[in-house]
Amino acid sequence: MTNGPLSEDIALRIGLAARTLPDTDPARLLRVLADAVGLPPTEESLAALKVKDFKQAADGEFASFDQDVLKAALVILKGEASIELDPPPALEPYAEGDMPDSIRVACASDSGEALDGHFGAARRFLVYQVSARETRLIDVRAVDERQAGDDKNAYRAELIADCQVLYVASIGGPAAAKVIKRDIHPIKDADGGSARERMLALQKILSDKAPPWLAKAMGHAPEARVRFEQEESGA
Repeated sequence: MTNGPLSEDIALRIGLAARTLPDTDPARLLRVLADAVGLPPTEESLAALKVKDFKQAADGEFASFDQDVLKAALVILKGEASIELDPPPALEPYAEGDMPDSIRVACASDSGEALDGHFGAARRFLVYQVSARETRLIDVRAVDERQAGDDKNAYRAELIADCQVLYVASIGGPAAAKVIKRDIHPIKDADGGSARERMLALQKILSDKAPPWLAKAMGHAPEARVRFEQEESGA
């Protein structure tokens, strides 16, 4: 029983935060919050909630959860995440073979064309085709937790399985392992910002001197990758 009604805003936050946590519905999350901050959760009590307290509440109900997933849920609970999902820009036409020597890059995003998503909690992935000459947004893939099953990280990794690189605000070790298993190179960018600007920076790297892992992602022959390694080491 609660000591008072939940505000509509707090109830919405709890519903959205529950979606980011493994096997968690709003009722389960509310039980943990009852122990962590008391009932009903308020703007003030949630603002003071720390990850450590969140993890230890209700006899460690969420103790096994990835730290980054808990942080992402707290961001939503504290009202620091955008509740309204700003639409991404329009897709740019692309057909296979349009951009030789290009790579496919996924960016975890929660709003607009921003790189602001945690891997385990992002609402969608912006998918770009990037070459040394141009960048195109070719797809936007919404995350549907109802299809995730028991392994949300595996579901998300499969959603971007055709990509060679992944940009995220954060990603935990177990999730990164799922991504790497699919030959996707994860890059953490805690500062976030414009996904388009990150792609333009990557475009410049492709036009200059790609590091060995990126040369591999571009499909360069082994002898070309050796050349990249020698150039980087000064051999």
